[in-house]
Amino acid sequence: MKELYENPLTARYASKEMAAVFSDEHKFKTWRKLWIALAECEMELGLPITDSQINELKLKADDINYDVAQEREKIVRHDVMAHVYAYGLQCPKAKPIIHLGATSCYVGDNTDLLLMHEALGIIERKLVCVMDNLSKFADKYKHMPTLGFTHYQPAQLTTVGKRAALWIYDLLADYNQIRRIKKNFLLRGAKGTTGTGAGFLSLFDGDERKVMALDKAVCKKLGFESSFPVTGQTYPRKFDTVVINALALIAQSAYKFSNDLRLLQGMKEIEEPFEAGQIGSSAMAYKRNPMRSERMGALCRFVLSMPINASVTASTQWFERTLDDSANRRLVIPQSFLAVDAVLNLYLNITGGLVVYENVISKHVKRELPFMATENILMEAVKRGGDRQELHEKLRVYSMQAASRVKKDGLDNNLLELIKNDSAFSLSPDEIVSITDPQKFTGCAALQTREFIDKYIKPVLDENAKKLGLRGEVNV
Repeated sequence: MKELYENPLTARYASKEMAAVFSDEHKFKTWRKLWIALAECEMELGLPITDSQINELKLKADDINYDVAQEREKIVRHDVMAHVYAYGLQCPKAKPIIHLGATSCYVGDNTDLLLMHEALGIIERKLVCVMDNLSKFADKYKHMPTLGFTHYQPAQLTTVGKRAALWIYDLLADYNQIRRIKKNFLLRGAKGTTGTGAGFLSLFDGDERKVMALDKAVCKKLGFESSFPVTGQTYPRKFDTVVINALALIAQSAYKFSNDLRLLQGMKEIEEPFEAGQIGSSAMAYKRNPMRSERMGALCRFVLSMPINASVTASTQWFERTLDDSANRRLVIPQSFLAVDAVLNLYLNITGGLVVYENVISKHVKRELPFMATENILMEAVKRGGDRQELHEKLRVYSMQAASRVKKDGLDNNLLELIKNDSAFSLSPDEIVSITDPQKFTGCAALQTREFIDKYIKPVLDENAKKLGLRGEVNV
């Protein structure tokens, strides 16, 4: 066992893939990648930097001397300068040109953005795979009648598949938001200490065109078309809020799904996966607690608390920069991504193994459907010559009797039997059964589900066909 606290997001919940994105190893290798890109672009724009210096930097790009950097940071209290120093010891020829003209945020902010972009790619893929799981589920059960609920009270029927389509729609909105962010993604670029490029302007002997060209060249070398058009020392912290809000939207969707599933499991209609050796309760051996859905809700609640944090950070940046964002962002950004990654792992796992109890669903429908069918029965009986007012009163009385039988005595709903035995309705038992066929009470649910999947979801799945097939692993 570990003697020190360990973050459960990395120890228990998030994927190794996402944890690796925000690891120190990946961060500091990205710093060196940025220093190399800067030196290459500066050389290409005419500064006295040699191929030999560049090659030396590349040779040691992945061989980070962490011990030297850590000891140096204790002295200088500055992580970037500690790593500049450590890199310089490994690359004596290149030492004079490492970080040339740059501010700490050149590596810090650009790295944060690069890592977020990479993490968004992981989130995007998992969203698509969850939608794939749910679209298959929705298509399979698009015709299966089930009780619809408003105010958590039985309402008109819907179908199991149509309800799943509601879950998918939320995820589609989240997917589109992630896509918009990625499409318009910008780097901080190379803009100098307060964003004016003054240091670079001095290096290029007052040539403003080269300063602007450097900013663009660095971005292109890193795989992006452009940077934020204006920045202070940092890129606008409002962008962090945009990203964290997008993650919180995913948490909203997943939380809604997890709550719905927990209610359905309590009704014994649909269950999340449950392994043969899994224990639901330490005291009650028979229990099948919805552990995955509950964990999903817990993690979603954590993510939903993050946007206010990012908003406050963006709101309290003084002028061109203040450092009270740094320690906060080290927590908020990685942990928001790790938590949403963990949520989507659970979402994938659950939707890959949902268990539907069709007979229970049918039983619940039959218990409530007679009440819903009274208007249809009334109209058909009137067509046969019945008196509407007289029949309406009979239905009211019979409904009260049946409701009392269900609620007070705990017995089955016998409303249809009461109607069948009353000749005033002029309907045979077979005709009443036909009128109360559950399929006739689901409206356009099946059609809506099929058209929604075909028109909105299938194009997304086709576009991402090579990304499909992920499975959600639950380690504990």
